[in-house]
Amino acid sequence: MPGGIDTHTHMELELMGATAVDDFYQGTKAAIAGGTTMIMDFVLPRKGESLVEAFGNWRRKADPKVCCDYALHVGVTWWSDQVKQEMTELAKNHGVNSFKMFMAYKDLYMIRDPDLYKIFEHCKELGAIAQVHAENGDIIAENTKKLLEAGITGPEGHEMSRPEDVEAEATHRACVIANQVNCPLYVVRVMSKSAGDVVAAKKAEGNVVFGEPLAASVGTDGSHYWNKCWRHAAGHVTSPPLRPDTETPGHLLDLLASDGLQVTGSDNCTFNFDQKKLGRNDFSKIPNGVNGVEDRMSVIWEKGVQSGKMDPSRFVAVTSTNAAKIFNVYPQKGCVAVGSDADLVIWNPIKSRVISAQTHHQAVDFNIFEGMECHGVPEYVIVNGRVCVDEEELKAVHGFGKFVPTPAFPPYVYDQVDAREKEKRPQGVTRGPNDEDYSPEHMNGLAVKVEKTVQLATPGSPTNDGHSHGPTASGGRNMQDTTFSLAGEYPKVAAEVHDDDVGVIARDVTPALDDDRKTSVKVRNPPGGRSSGGFW
Repeated sequence: MPGGIDTHTHMELELMGATAVDDFYQGTKAAIAGGTTMIMDFVLPRKGESLVEAFGNWRRKADPKVCCDYALHVGVTWWSDQVKQEMTELAKNHGVNSFKMFMAYKDLYMIRDPDLYKIFEHCKELGAIAQVHAENGDIIAENTKKLLEAGITGPEGHEMSRPEDVEAEATHRACVIANQVNCPLYVVRVMSKSAGDVVAAKKAEGNVVFGEPLAASVGTDGSHYWNKCWRHAAGHVTSPPLRPDTETPGHLLDLLASDGLQVTGSDNCTFNFDQKKLGRNDFSKIPNGVNGVEDRMSVIWEKGVQSGKMDPSRFVAVTSTNAAKIFNVYPQKGCVAVGSDADLVIWNPIKSRVISAQTHHQAVDFNIFEGMECHGVPEYVIVNGRVCVDEEELKAVHGFGKFVPTPAFPPYVYDQVDAREKEKRPQGVTRGPNDEDYSPEHMNGLAVKVEKTVQLATPGSPTNDGHSHGPTASGGRNMQDTTFSLAGEYPKVAAEVHDDDVGVIARDVTPALDDDRKTSVKVRNPPGGRSSGGFW
C-alpha cells in the first residue's frame, strides 16, 4: 500500500520553555519504522516574526536531517499587511498551500475572530487551505485562573480548564466564519465527540471542511489525567486534551469510517519527564505534546480495521490518500501507480507487536500507548525506491528525504469550493427603470383606484347556509348574520390597483356567492395611507 502521510508533526519545536526531543532526524526515522513515508510539519513564527524568515529557518533545520520526504504548513500567529504579503509569497514561491491559525494559546499564538475572517478570506484568494486549532482561548484563560486559585495544580486541571464544549464551540465558530467567505477549512486535532460531530454536520450541510483526529484521540483517552502518578498524568498533556469520556475513541473512529472525518495525524511533539516537570506545581506550564509519529499507522489499524470499523481501503484513505489529495501532492504521493513516488509499505495484518517506550525508535522517554498490542506491522518500507525497513529491520538514511512543495488550488478541495460558490451565489432583486419612484414620499401621493364588487345578503333574507337570523327589533342588520358558507360559493371580488404612470399594477378576482346585489366602492387612498372608512 502507499506509504503513510502524517499531516501533523512538531519536530524540535520550541514551546513553553522547552524544545521537543524528537528532531527531524529522530522523528522521521521513527516515522519510517511505523510505515509513514512523509510528514507535514508546522512552521510557527513568534508574534511579530517574519513568516518567510521562519519558513527559511525550518527548512535549514529539516533539510539536512530528514530520512523521508516532508512538507510544511505555516502558522499565522499575528496579522498585518506584512503577514498578508508574506502569505502570498509563501504560496506563490515557496510551495506552501496551508496556513494554521490558533484560536487558543492566548497571548502566544491566538488569533481573534475579525483577523480570522480576514485570514480565511486571503487563504481563499491564494487557493490555500485554512487550518485551525479550535479552542476558545478566552474561556481557557479564565478557567485556568479559577482552577489555580482553587488549588488545583495537577495535570487533571489541564483537561478541566479546556472542557469538551470549549473545543466544540470554537470548532463551530471556525466553520461559520470560514463558510462566510467560502474558504476551505481543515480542523486539526479533533479530540472530542462533540467537535467531531460539528465537523461532520457542517460537511453534511455543504461546507468545505475536513477534520483530523489524532492517533492519540482514537487510541487512548483522558482518564489518565487523574492517575495518581504525576509523571504518567503529565505525559498525556496535550491540547486540546484527551477526553475522559471512554467512548470518545470509538466515536471518532466511526466518524473516520463514515467520512465525517477524513485524515489522521499524530501531532508528534515530544517532551521528556524533566521538561514536563516545568509544570510540576502549575498544570498551565506543562509543555503540551505527546508521541505518535511511529505508532499512528498501527494504532489506526488496530482500532479501525482490526475492530471491524473500517476496511483496509478506508485505512489507506485516512492514513495517506486523503491527505495527498487535500494538500495537492496526489498522485505523486498517496497511491500506488506508475509515475508516483516509490513510497511503499508491505503491511502484515496478522503479525502483532506491543508498543513500549523501551522499544520505540523515538527520542522521548514516555509512550502514551504503553502496553497496547497492535495487529498490523510494516514488514517492508520503501522510501523513494530505497528499502528503509527490511523485515522490520530499520535502515533509515540521515538526510535522504527532501522537501515536497504543496501547490495552491488543490483540485480535490477547490472543485468543492467552486461548486459551493455557484450554489451560494447571492441573488439580488430585479427592478425596473422607475423603481426609484416607489419611495415613501411617492407612495403617499400615489393615486390608487380600487374597484370591488361584493355580493351582500339582504338583511333577514334566507341564505343557503341556514344562518340568517332576521333583523333586530329596531330594524337593523343582525350582527350574527354571516355571508360565509361551507356549502355555497365565495363572494366575487374584483380589485384593481392603479399607478398613474404604469396603469394597473395589481388585480385580484375571486368567485361570487350569487348575483342578487352588488356594491361598488372607489377609494383614492394608497395602501398604508389614511383611511376613509376602514375599507383597507
